[in-house]
Amino acid sequence: MIRRVRYFIFLKDVLLLTVSAFGGPQAHISMMLKMMVEKRRYLTEKELIELYALCQILPGPSSTQTITAIGFRIGGPKLAFLTLLVWMLPAVSIMTALAITISNFQEQQISLNFTRFIQPMAVGFVAYSGYQITMKVVNTKTGVAILAVSAILSYLIRSPYIFPAILVVAGFITSSKYKELDPQEKEKIHIEWSNFFLWVGVFIGSAILAGITRYLPFRLFENFYRNGSLIFGGGQVLIPLLYTEFVRFKGYLTSEEFLTGYAFVQAVPGPVFSFSAYVGSLSMREYGIAGEIAGAMIASLGVFLPGTFLIFFVIRFWDALKRYRVIKASLEGVTAASSGMVIAAALLLFEPIDPSALNFAFVVGTALLLRFTNIPAPFIILGGLGAGFIF
Repeated sequence: MIRRVRYFIFLKDVLLLTVSAFGGPQAHISMMLKMMVEKRRYLTEKELIELYALCQILPGPSSTQTITAIGFRIGGPKLAFLTLLVWMLPAVSIMTALAITISNFQEQQISLNFTRFIQPMAVGFVAYSGYQITMKVVNTKTGVAILAVSAILSYLIRSPYIFPAILVVAGFITSSKYKELDPQEKEKIHIEWSNFFLWVGVFIGSAILAGITRYLPFRLFENFYRNGSLIFGGGQVLIPLLYTEFVRFKGYLTSEEFLTGYAFVQAVPGPVFSFSAYVGSLSMREYGIAGEIAGAMIASLGVFLPGTFLIFFVIRFWDALKRYRVIKASLEGVTAASSGMVIAAALLLFEPIDPSALNFAFVVGTALLLRFTNIPAPFIILGGLGAGFIF
């Protein structure tokens, strides 16, 4: 009974976090530190930082994986899955409702012109994310070179398959620098493979099922599961992949719809990966409102499950694995390549927007507000909406 009460209190804390967690993974970790470490003492500060470092190495949404890993440590897989649901549902629900609203506007031929300033502002958010990530993780000549090549290739090669290839090659390049790191005493690694096989099984099974049936819901799940399995660097890196695949490659969304949704997700608390619910919902609008809701659920499960399976797999032997220098060294290349992808995303997202001086001013102005003021993202977005209604 005491244990159940503790679990309930933990899930209530997770809910309080997710409805107030604005600002992306870095802000989320700061809030987790206050709530989970300083207030509740579910774990130590060192343990939280190590968990976050682990989630930075793994593909998937880092703040989501971190909070899920805390749930795993407290109550095992069952509490971890409940933690995931509580953490993602508020943001996913809001983005699903937004997608349905946008779809209804389109059906009734209601103009989305009031969102016209939101779209260049979304580019400003992406550009600032690229700057922020670059300043934090790219600090060597090798990293700068990888960032530049990654940005150029991501911009020039318009295929969703270029991104995982870049990440793998970049990680391999910097892994060779492991000798520059101080060695640590190693311990024997005991690996439980069940969750890894589950991750691989769903990956292969969904690809086969989607390829054979060509049924849109199956293809949608495969698309998001694949993206969720290959994303390093958080929601900012997810954006260029989704844009390339669902706007340019498949044409499920227009650039206007995509940018409007991405701007709005900046004003929504919780994980940025909830943007997948918006994309999934609009991708299945031909099936009506029920299809839009199903599309949001399919996309959300597809993008969140891979990271969950992988954190369940790795957390059991992380303490031993992190002592290997090759693992640490490869992270330099992965993060540098991810930064390059975000920079390329800003350029790609600006292409379909009218290149007027006013739109460019909104891009630059948004980035400067984020850089030099403490104005919360939701208020910046509301300001853009207000300007759209007025002008």
